[in-house]
Amino acid sequence: MRAFHQIRELSKYHDIYLCALSDIPMPKGAEEAIRPLVKDFHVLYLNRLFILLRLLKNIFGKKPFQVAYFYSSKIHKKVNESIKQAKPHHLYCQLIRTAEYIRHHEIDKTIDYQDVFSKGLLRRKEIAPWYLKPVLNVEYRRVKEYEAEVFNDFNKKTIITYPDRDLICHNENEQIHVIPNGVDTVFFHPMEMEKDYDIIFSGNMGYPPNINGAEYLVQNIMPLVWKEKPGAKLIIAGSTPSPRVKSLASDRVWVTGWVDDIRPLYARSKVFVAPMQIGTGLQNKVLEAMAMHLPVVTSPLANFALRADPGKDLLIGNNPSEYAQHILSLLNNQGLCKELTIRGFNFINKQFQWESSCKRLVKIITSQMK
Repeated sequence: MRAFHQIRELSKYHDIYLCALSDIPMPKGAEEAIRPLVKDFHVLYLNRLFILLRLLKNIFGKKPFQVAYFYSSKIHKKVNESIKQAKPHHLYCQLIRTAEYIRHHEIDKTIDYQDVFSKGLLRRKEIAPWYLKPVLNVEYRRVKEYEAEVFNDFNKKTIITYPDRDLICHNENEQIHVIPNGVDTVFFHPMEMEKDYDIIFSGNMGYPPNINGAEYLVQNIMPLVWKEKPGAKLIIAGSTPSPRVKSLASDRVWVTGWVDDIRPLYARSKVFVAPMQIGTGLQNKVLEAMAMHLPVVTSPLANFALRADPGKDLLIGNNPSEYAQHILSLLNNQGLCKELTIRGFNFINKQFQWESSCKRLVKIITSQMK
């Protein structure tokens, strides 16, 4: 969504030539949404067999595995050809995973780190099973070094939050410009529907921090809620749920998988819970929930990037007992629930708008500053 909204806003001021990497077919409707915003559009598909070969070869290499996963010399030639034909004034690269394609071009360029991946890997390593720790440790060291290495190849650098900026391991990381995400409050707005579910947690359910969060919610928090409210129902909504997430489904837990429109699920729920224990960056799911007038209970880690006022804009849980107490308070107290939703909405409406965020990005891209 960050890419889409930035493309939409940047297209108001510039011609956009888009090269998109993918290892799966384009989702239905994606091309129709993008085409009107760009001057030219190339989807560059990664071959799964070659991905596997690159990863095996990279065991003895130095690049992060996630960079090796997305890098193809064949696609690199296509990117170079697109750059040669378009003759762009600026190159904008999203994520370190795509940096190899443009880092050595002598054109003014920006890398959008988005999050500090190395810190996310470190948090994952700390709670991973023993057999994954060596792999995650290698990837953590490689990503940390690579984040610092590509810093010097780009004229300008952006990231989503100040905490993540400060964690990039480079002595000039203060040069990284903070461009926060936003929320589309025209699309995500309150909807009148029957509240037949009590709690919702959403996100890409194949993403390790969300898998961990879903398990923590169902296995540690909900048993405490069910002691007082045995009929409380939970929605775990999001694409590509892992087998671990699917196994959480029961008569009180609905694991939805992919949904075409997440909004009705928000509207059918009373409380949004995001018990993030690992990961980095700004949680878009929290912004969406607040925009739809849902009270939010989340972790100190998630709020570290959001910078909301605990107890005013949202509620913070430090352990399963606190999460359960907050959830039960909101389910039992409509006045508290309404007060939190209004303050949460006012907070995100003031702080997280795509238009203002992207205007700052336009200034950074077109300026002469580094």
